[in-house]
Amino acid sequence: MTKRSSSTSWQQVGKWYNETVGEQGHYYHQALIIPKTLKLLHFAKDQPSSLLDLACGQGVLSRHLPPSVSYTGVDAAAQLITEARRYAPQASYQFIQADVTHKLPLEAHAFSHGTLILALQNIENPAAVFKNAGYHLKVGAPFVIVLNHPCFRIPRQSSWKVDEANKVQYRRIDRYMSPMQIPIQMHPGKGETSAQTWSFHHPLSAYSQWLKEAGFVIELIEEWCSDKVSEGRAAKMENRSREEFPLFMTIVARKT
Repeated sequence: MTKRSSSTSWQQVGKWYNETVGEQGHYYHQALIIPKTLKLLHFAKDQPSSLLDLACGQGVLSRHLPPSVSYTGVDAAAQLITEARRYAPQASYQFIQADVTHKLPLEAHAFSHGTLILALQNIENPAAVFKNAGYHLKVGAPFVIVLNHPCFRIPRQSSWKVDEANKVQYRRIDRYMSPMQIPIQMHPGKGETSAQTWSFHHPLSAYSQWLKEAGFVIELIEEWCSDKVSEGRAAKMENRSREEFPLFMTIVARKT
């Protein structure tokens, strides 16, 4: 990959991101990601739990947790951490501004659960954040990672196409195995004046290797499809393809 010259922090788009997500999360947060993530975390009712939410953004997950769960969120963007504190449902919740790929001001092996929600694709060094997770999670702790599906949703290298003869909408994948860093214009209509973030692509095998090196075993992989429904002339093929090509991949790794 070529050398980047700009930061991967979402500080520059923090205002836009906070407005998009809001207090309760955007549509997919509410319909898919948060309910399914909470189910996978499986917080026990009869014992205290502590959650380390890496790259927490403006803390949307914290606002959906059982009251008994203690929470620590970490993100590099100061504006998002400010918003997370403003929204915090409990005064005891802790939000730390820090780069999740660097050493964190937290105790070792202090957390019973860990999450990394819709952020891995924006982190340049996944191996480092996995290493941090491994250092701060207790043995046996689940680490739930939700990301845009790395096999089917690669910016600029995947797209929808239509086979008119067979009335099929399909997913075209131009590249997959190669690691890529892809600039994303947050407001394409503004051209070169648009704020820019970065998306980093890696194949699933790379994530598996880095998790292993950080002391995790992969316990489960789930793939979550959109539950939206199309209407109109192309609805049948659009609904079918939506059910066949998942939006998100979720990895549940266990600290060994």
